[in-house]
Amino acid sequence: MSFEIVTDTCANLPDNFIDEQTIHVLSLSFIVDGQEYKSYIKGQDNDLTKFYIMMREGAEITTSCVNSETVREQIEPLLIAGKNILYLGFSSRLSSTYDVVCKVFSKLKTQYPQQTIITLDTLSASLGQGLLVKYACQMRAEGKNIFQVSDWVEKNIGNLCHWFTVDDLKYLYRGGRISAAKALIGGMLQVKPIMHVDDNGRLVPVETVRGRTRSLDTLANKMKESYLGLNQNICITHGDCLESAEYLKSKVMDFYQAKEILIHQIDPVVGAHCGPGTVALFFLGKQR
Repeated sequence: MSFEIVTDTCANLPDNFIDEQTIHVLSLSFIVDGQEYKSYIKGQDNDLTKFYIMMREGAEITTSCVNSETVREQIEPLLIAGKNILYLGFSSRLSSTYDVVCKVFSKLKTQYPQQTIITLDTLSASLGQGLLVKYACQMRAEGKNIFQVSDWVEKNIGNLCHWFTVDDLKYLYRGGRISAAKALIGGMLQVKPIMHVDDNGRLVPVETVRGRTRSLDTLANKMKESYLGLNQNICITHGDCLESAEYLKSKVMDFYQAKEILIHQIDPVVGAHCGPGTVALFFLGKQR
């Protein structure tokens, strides 16, 4: 049974991978000075350098979930063409996008009952979500059907580890993650939070460390504690700080042999809430 894989821009997948695997991407939006922009437009160069420059210059950026009409416009032609759909969505605890998509798909199911439509809340963000999409594409290429792939993804959501650190606490404050006092004191003391996405798909703080290098080392150590030890794909995302991402990659390579270590920039919607200088590490572990 052939099927199409659908995700959204918060999966942070590189454009070339999206094109090679024919992935259908639903775009969330970000708003700067009243002007709305799509996080992803197929065929357009999605260079994020300008976005992070705007953030560093103090631009106030807000975000918006996917539009229901846009979802319908992208997905209905696939169903008309007789395609089956597997949607792997951004954590429902971090955005209303998953709920919006599910409502649209619920209506489409009644109109196209002969087609299979499966929606999965990955409870993941950034390339954590993207890594599940990558595995789904790999299994589809191996000839697995939609039910086999969705079953595997669902069983492994709880093993997809996300470890983050940020360079400037003010963005977490703007997003309501920490108080103004913590942001001020943390910035003065060079305190860096270590966070992860928990079993419920929420971004939660775990501990704090002093200094940038120590925070990156801590991410690698978190991986050492729970890594499954397989020759697997590992992903690193960054908020316009490639040097830090490369440093983390070198630390990971000191410990493990990986099938691939993909480095990619964080998309505008996720980036708007964590800021420039964010670094995140994703892999399959014993538990989140």
